[in-house]
Amino acid sequence: MPSIELGDSIPPNTAHAVSVSLPTWKSNVGYEEGEQWVLGTMVTGYPRFFIHKSIQAFGRDIAVRYGASELQAILFPTKKTANRCLDFIRDKAPQSTLANLCVIHLVLDPAKKPPESLLSATPSISAVLCSAEAFPFAKQYWQHSGDGVSSRRAEFCHGLFNENILVPEEQVSSPRAAQQKLCRGPKRYRRTASIDHNTTGSNGTSRQFPVTLEAAVDNGTTDSLETSRFLEERYGRNLDLSLVPNAKSAIRRRIAGVLTTDVDLDSATAFPTMDSNARGISNFKEDDIYLVPCGMNAIFTTHQTLLKAREPRKSINFGFPYVDTLKILQKFGPGAIFYGHGSSSDLDDLERRLRGGEKFLGLFCEFPGNPLLTCPDLARIRRLADSYDFAVVVDETVGTFVNVNVLPFADVVVSSLTKIFSGDCNVMGGSIILNPNSRYYDSLKSVMTNEFEDTYWAEDVIFMERNSRDFKSRIDRVNTNAEAICDVLNAHPLVTNVYYPKYNESRPNYEVCKLPSGGYGGLLSCTLMTKAHAMAFFDALETAKGPSLGTNFTLTSPYVVLAHYQELEWAAGYGVSPDLLRVSVGLEDDLTSVFANALKVAETCQASE
Repeated sequence: MPSIELGDSIPPNTAHAVSVSLPTWKSNVGYEEGEQWVLGTMVTGYPRFFIHKSIQAFGRDIAVRYGASELQAILFPTKKTANRCLDFIRDKAPQSTLANLCVIHLVLDPAKKPPESLLSATPSISAVLCSAEAFPFAKQYWQHSGDGVSSRRAEFCHGLFNENILVPEEQVSSPRAAQQKLCRGPKRYRRTASIDHNTTGSNGTSRQFPVTLEAAVDNGTTDSLETSRFLEERYGRNLDLSLVPNAKSAIRRRIAGVLTTDVDLDSATAFPTMDSNARGISNFKEDDIYLVPCGMNAIFTTHQTLLKAREPRKSINFGFPYVDTLKILQKFGPGAIFYGHGSSSDLDDLERRLRGGEKFLGLFCEFPGNPLLTCPDLARIRRLADSYDFAVVVDETVGTFVNVNVLPFADVVVSSLTKIFSGDCNVMGGSIILNPNSRYYDSLKSVMTNEFEDTYWAEDVIFMERNSRDFKSRIDRVNTNAEAICDVLNAHPLVTNVYYPKYNESRPNYEVCKLPSGGYGGLLSCTLMTKAHAMAFFDALETAKGPSLGTNFTLTSPYVVLAHYQELEWAAGYGVSPDLLRVSVGLEDDLTSVFANALKVAETCQASE
């Protein structure tokens, strides 16, 4: 990948990119410290941490039209998700910040007679309006839960909003009440919602918003550059909402492992039969797989489902976690206990607590963990869970189901499809798998049947399905590339530690779940002799540099600086060095030379000390 300037999207010129370029160690620190020379250049960021500019723009327009210009809006796909955010703000924010807190739910205006093709997309938006002082708490909910709208949904719905096709729900049921009940800010800021409001284009002419996603592409309402190039050049056809159900089915079957080749979405009969023994589990059905807007939402939804399906209790976070997993368990329920090393001695301690009568909701872990790539002993965890009645939730994002099969040891398996399943770094997604043979399956299935909302936006589904078609072959390639990079790092005297499942002490735990054709994955981390060496090595690496992982191109970051900058000492207490570098390995040729050259630069740093 060519050099990417500070603040540019990764990949470049991609409107819905999932990463942003932070090409030097100093720029990563500047980002964490909120320095304007970094933040002022950023055209985007990782979506749960940086609210996409199209979402920000839509939120401002909603606040101005229905609330108050002094209020801020944060957007969700449904009333239920917005109300959860509202409850979180009321619970966490100071009482003094809660004035004018409200939700506006925008739906299609039936008076406009929207066609079935548009109705099937369910383009609703629920905006939480709050004061600037309460907004950080709304942002916390957005980040932790993954419930927020996707940028593609926001762009599409913003156009409908501008044409008064998307209107407040109260206006649909009672136009007079809508004039009175919308967000009650100070009178001087209130604006009525008129269905006669006219929106004009930049040339002064009235615009009619297209009523299908195909028309949206043609008229440039969505991202015409990215969408048309993606569909016309790569696939030669426009988005078609009729393909969305089959696209979802293809994704689910790909996750189940029964669909490993390209498929014609025009005909579901071309799909391979859903094997009831897929993933080594009997009775496995396609509807045991749920698609959600992002990986963190898979964890959030699973935790919420467990709280409803079982008696609410504390959870266990086992192993050093991705930052928001622990926050979810701590903030959205009775709390959690944390075993940050994920070691056998940690399991010994947990077993002592269980024998002493402590009861838990579930144990959440990653396989392997991020960023140390350690693997918990799932076999022993499964035995403890069976003996002491707690659920096991495994995040397989890093391992991937091409390399490992963790489902036999888990009650629920979650994954971020945003990562290597997509690979193109331009769409978000997540998945939840219920193990049909789990002792909790019936209660979990009942809650999911009654409570689950499918909020995965149609355009995102189409992009995810297209991107994932060559998933398996890409995994094979990154497995090979990652081992080659590890060989370079392990052979160099400046490198003090290489963290990779093949070389970690926990390798036996990985081997228990490793598939015969599987490898060790595309994620690795390393530390160098000094911080100066790490900085020189990172700055010299000719790869993309930014947040996220699982991209088709190699993506490097000083992970602990980005994820734990305010708690570096805490992370170090669990063996996670503040100077650790994380490498998400891509598909490029000759990556060994790229890393060898950067190590040579780091050697000059040693010579100058």
